[in-house]
Amino acid sequence: MKKEWFGEWFNSPYYHILYKNRDNAEARKFIDNLTAHLKITTEHQLMDLACGKGRHAIYLNKQGFDVTGLDLSDENIKHARQFANDKLHFEVHDMRLPFEHQKFDFIFNLFTSFGYFETTHEHEVAIKSVARALKPKGKLILDFFNTYKVINDLKPHEIKKVDGIEFNIEKQLSDAGYIIKDIHFTYEGEQYHFTEKVKAIKRIDFLEFFKKAELKVVNVFGDYDLSPYTAEQSERMIFIVEKI
Repeated sequence: MKKEWFGEWFNSPYYHILYKNRDNAEARKFIDNLTAHLKITTEHQLMDLACGKGRHAIYLNKQGFDVTGLDLSDENIKHARQFANDKLHFEVHDMRLPFEHQKFDFIFNLFTSFGYFETTHEHEVAIKSVARALKPKGKLILDFFNTYKVINDLKPHEIKKVDGIEFNIEKQLSDAGYIIKDIHFTYEGEQYHFTEKVKAIKRIDFLEFFKKAELKVVNVFGDYDLSPYTAEQSERMIFIVEKI
């Protein structure tokens, strides 16, 4: 069976090359803002959902927190496990499936690590599975791009050169409502093509997902400084939702 696009692309070393220059300082500041705002303590149980190679989970753990990182990519988890300790664990897991091993006080899903699936139903199922993994009054922090702004500012083509590889990137909004990024490059004489496909989920759609999962919206922030969200200007949609 052919892998879903994210199973193939996220397992690829070229994914990590293309995005190697992500701003770690910005990510750490965002996490610090969240942990302070939410008054998270070392007694709480945290999940980093779609943790990649574990950079956010590792940072949280270095602050003294008990963290479990979950990701679909076995290659990512294999890498992350070298940093595991008594309060930092990593597991291969598909967010559409229930995670039955333990319950969490806070679940982080950061930096647009959602919207990858083919159907609305799968997205609903994923949110419901996350809700099941929360303790009563537990909170999900879901950080997604601001769909309205991304669509308005969409650039159809760009070229990025990283580690000697020239990535040709084409972007479009499909009729089905997905932002599709086609990534073409040549490495050591071989041509490659990968696709990123993220559902352009609007705020109103997220609110419906949360309602069906019995999650109550507590806050919606618009950037990593936790400024108020505005549909026309904000870079992000950062939802803080609580299990009812």
